[in-house]
Amino acid sequence: MTAATTGRPSPTPATTDTHCPYCSLQCGMRLEGRRTTTVQPWVDFPVNEGGLCRKGWTATGLLGHRERLTTPLVRDRATGAWSAVSWDQVLDLVAERLRAVQAAYGPDGVAVFGGGGLTNEKAYSLGKLARVALGTSQIDYNGRWCMSSAASASTRAFGIDRGLPFPLADVEHADVVVLVGSNLAETMPPAARHLDRCRENGGRVVVVDPRRTPTADRADLLVQPVPGGDLALALGVLHLLVAGGHVDEEYVATRTVGWEAVREAVAAWWPERVERVTGVAADEVRALAALLAGGERVVVLTARGAEQHAQGSDTVLAWIDVALALGMPGKPHAGYGCLTGQGNGQGGREHGQKADQLPGYRLIDDPAARAHVAAVWGVEPDSLPGRGRSAYELLEALGTEDGPRALLVHGSNIVVSAPHATRVQERLESLDLLVVCDLVMSETAALADVVLPVTQWAEETGTMTNLEGRVVLRQAHRPAPDGVRSDLEVIAGLAERLGSPVPFSADPEEVFDELGRASAGGRADYAGITYDRIRAEHGVFWPCPAADHPGTPRLFADSFPTPDGRARFHAVEHRGPAEAPCGDYPLHLTTGRVLAQYQSGAQTRRVRDLPDDGAFAELHPLLAARIGVADGMAVRVATRRGTLRVPARVVTTIRPDTVFVPFHWLGVNRLVNDALDPASRMPEFKVCAARVEAG
Repeated sequence: MTAATTGRPSPTPATTDTHCPYCSLQCGMRLEGRRTTTVQPWVDFPVNEGGLCRKGWTATGLLGHRERLTTPLVRDRATGAWSAVSWDQVLDLVAERLRAVQAAYGPDGVAVFGGGGLTNEKAYSLGKLARVALGTSQIDYNGRWCMSSAASASTRAFGIDRGLPFPLADVEHADVVVLVGSNLAETMPPAARHLDRCRENGGRVVVVDPRRTPTADRADLLVQPVPGGDLALALGVLHLLVAGGHVDEEYVATRTVGWEAVREAVAAWWPERVERVTGVAADEVRALAALLAGGERVVVLTARGAEQHAQGSDTVLAWIDVALALGMPGKPHAGYGCLTGQGNGQGGREHGQKADQLPGYRLIDDPAARAHVAAVWGVEPDSLPGRGRSAYELLEALGTEDGPRALLVHGSNIVVSAPHATRVQERLESLDLLVVCDLVMSETAALADVVLPVTQWAEETGTMTNLEGRVVLRQAHRPAPDGVRSDLEVIAGLAERLGSPVPFSADPEEVFDELGRASAGGRADYAGITYDRIRAEHGVFWPCPAADHPGTPRLFADSFPTPDGRARFHAVEHRGPAEAPCGDYPLHLTTGRVLAQYQSGAQTRRVRDLPDDGAFAELHPLLAARIGVADGMAVRVATRRGTLRVPARVVTTIRPDTVFVPFHWLGVNRLVNDALDPASRMPEFKVCAARVEAG
């Protein structure tokens, strides 16, 4: 295929305005150079104003890397040896084996697993491949493990899920900003400037986290609940707001429903009870409530620390209840938002790679949604499969009697990122066929029968949707290495060989135009967005239903997209973690990120300029003394699912009853609990029972 049909640059331009390949800020950056590519600031892009974190500044370190895959590989299961084959051979082989699996086990014998780092075009095409070319319901993606609890809660409360319903810069003008389970100073450092400006403008910043992180160091108040205690803390805060007469009764009466049930539910959550459950002193609970009561513009932001729990959706709903009781959603420079994690965590869940959704954030079991999307695709609505399994449930079913026997993986390193990862690896190894598309031989690719080398961010064009709902354009700067194809080319090639009843384009702009038609009228409406508009406007906020529509930077000013235009309160109750500490496992284990690494580390661990010290365990000095270890000594962190041996970091910034391990390295997620949130199907990554021993 030519450069015109793949979105690749030819020849390499001197300068390209594009976006960082990592987190959901999607910071603007300028790539320069034909032979050697360097990163320069793009000061005009409003999200980061030219600033980048160390991951962004070193992002070109993977271009031309010696470990880069440049030819399709097929593994001999008997010997484990890899053989290089041509693209025609490998696509013929994969299609033939997929057809054989489906002939033996039915359409759902094949599954597809996507990623929150895929462009909108790839996510859309992957969903179309599953439903049209394969006819399988078995598709989901790793974003299910990232922000799905906030997505579920926002949809139930507001009628729509957009990470931030306002531009991130709005927080600079808030009186109080509450960050629940977010360490954005390390996970998305350019965003921290907004907290600093908020404080410079007289605002106050609160961080709720079991650890004192670099984000907490720039806050006015740090509240350190036990892992899994965020919901109870929210209930206690709302109890005090009610008791103190700080509820915006007019807002509640005119813009919401369900308040009375919530008022009754929080009546029993007095500060001393909150202290017993969360470990947060009653006076600190009162101080937090007083801050919120005194702010005319309050922003509540949740992130993975609050959401990656078996009760994550309820936790987010509780904090949304706080924001609604104060009358904040829809008010300028105020409201609730989710700090989405992955680069396209927002767009990735909008356009069809989730088990329950079709493009435009439509539900797949809605007859009207099926009819609309089927018409765009040129197929009959009844031909589309129904709802499939969620991400972890899909992986757990692999190779079983009723589960898929073949899996296609795009944009995910499952072996490192999945919960109870030992179990997941066993399921992957039980498959009849595992096909992985990746840049490098990741831990998951190493298990595959077929590995397909695909393009990376600077070698392809496509859109991403950042945490604000701003659709941006990642533009290609340089050609991909010879032998490498884009995911869109792979999908189109497989669809053709599988006998798809409709064509698949590999041109990203053509795919985006089709995505716009498919999303038209849906919650996430992109119909009025084009590549040219994105370039001219530095991104376009959805919903944008028509070419003459300005986009929607701020939601909820006049009403909520619910049947009656009102937001919903939800009465929730604290149940605690699925796995409580006990005599054998007396501690709380929690996981998270570090500044220099990203997700499973498949990219960042290969960038020479980023420090890679490996996993470690943060312990409080009291815990370290009790088990007889000093800083740097080896410890064994054990849970009911496995054991990890890592060096100890003895710090005063963590609770004495908690141990923290970053998840970027193989083995860490073998420890965590796979208990699922009943609404979002989010695994409980952020807390489980553990013990730590010297050794």
